[in-house]
Amino acid sequence: MTALTLSTSAAPGLRADAIVIGVAKGAQGPVVAPGAEAVDKAYDGRLAGVLETLGASGAEGELTKLPAPAGFKAPLVVAVGLGAEPDSKDEEAGYGAEALRRAAGVAARALAGSKKAAFALPVDGPGAVGAIAEGVLLGAYAFDTYKENGKDAKAKNGKAPLAEAALLGGKPRDAAHKGAVARAVAVSEELNRARDLINTPPNDLTPGIFAEIAQTAAKEHGIKVQVLDDKALVKGGYGGILGVGGGSAATPRLVKLSYKHPKAEKHLAFVGKGITYDSGGISLKPAGHNETMKCDMSGAAAVFAAVVAAARLGLEVNVTGWLALAENMPSGSAVRPGDVLRMYSGKTVEVLNTDAEGRLVLADALWAASQEKPDAIVDVATLTGAMVLALGSRTFGVMANDDAFRSSVHEAAEEVGEPAWPMPLPEHLRKGMDSSVADIANMGERMGGGLVAGLFLREFVGEGITWAHVDIAGPAFNEGGAFGYTPKGGTGSGVRTLVRLAELTAAGDLG
Repeated sequence: MTALTLSTSAAPGLRADAIVIGVAKGAQGPVVAPGAEAVDKAYDGRLAGVLETLGASGAEGELTKLPAPAGFKAPLVVAVGLGAEPDSKDEEAGYGAEALRRAAGVAARALAGSKKAAFALPVDGPGAVGAIAEGVLLGAYAFDTYKENGKDAKAKNGKAPLAEAALLGGKPRDAAHKGAVARAVAVSEELNRARDLINTPPNDLTPGIFAEIAQTAAKEHGIKVQVLDDKALVKGGYGGILGVGGGSAATPRLVKLSYKHPKAEKHLAFVGKGITYDSGGISLKPAGHNETMKCDMSGAAAVFAAVVAAARLGLEVNVTGWLALAENMPSGSAVRPGDVLRMYSGKTVEVLNTDAEGRLVLADALWAASQEKPDAIVDVATLTGAMVLALGSRTFGVMANDDAFRSSVHEAAEEVGEPAWPMPLPEHLRKGMDSSVADIANMGERMGGGLVAGLFLREFVGEGITWAHVDIAGPAFNEGGAFGYTPKGGTGSGVRTLVRLAELTAAGDLG
């Protein structure tokens, strides 16, 4: 990843390939943001006018390049839009963390192939330092494992990610500033690891390979790991995971990752859907809906990354991650519409649609997590197309069996820059899953399908346990162009929300 340094150097004398500055959208035109005073001075205070002449407005995501002024050791100035200028009448108003994160991401991606860039964006404390650091590390991400030249910096067919970023205004001897960068590095590295997993083609990421990757990471970071293979799953009675994985030659796994802190007083359980490839099974997906189904393990990737990040940060909370891993394929041994599965909880499920498989593997994992009586469970899954229809491709839905906890998850997501929206669990939709042959069916009413899925999962949460369900079907995989610090392909959606929930729990700030 891009190397980060904190620097109090002045922009003119810094040796770099580019100086990155912020420009905001003011009432009368573009406004040069704090942090770029030295650059503006070198343009005789006319930098905003120059940028406007070049077509810049300060809008979010906008990027303008111009030659650096005489006397600068860097040859290039990169002005990146921050969005609306803060209200000058509000003394506490400033550029929000997400605006800084996105601006830094846009600039870092644009500077691919550069050895070093100096980021002279607004810094008013460690929060801003951490946001800029995250933006740089996430924006510079590139997945080129399968390109002919791989990650070779001298590749002819592509550009290597920005090698180094100096964060101007950051204080290298300030503990809070250093801590903000260290946190950004830990979270971003693990989030980018999740992106790598999501982007990896399914022939190279079977349930077994995913489990091996988790074991290796767990050993590196002092996390206890337990892997249940297909034989152990049969012995344990995990009918949901076995049913979904039964049609594939790549047998399923249930991976348990346990991070424990000696001073922890709370225990969180994270459960991730890990369908390494989803064909739909016997209820085969139509043409045009299969090509990106390698991303159906994004929930498990997010949980995996969050547990490792919690361990790296040394958070005073116990965190258990459950990765429900299977490949959903059609074959002679695949589960059929009409089959009845006996789940790990003992309940029976009539399978009406084999493409509603995520809830089946999650049900077993939720019940397994419930047996440890954690203080709260959060599951993360690319669960329903209905949630994409409801909230679009950039926002995930949050459901829960406790309104206050749902609000806490929503607020944590918004705080870290992951758009989310609270969704209900209407009781009247539960009746649609009644079955004449089993305890419950895996399908209900078509309208409100995302909420129906949440109601199904609630059936497998232990009594008295606080639980939230996060459906990341929209933002987990970006099929459009890159924006902000979000690349094309796997995004790592959910990782930062889970980490923030762990931090809040460790601090005693999460009810």
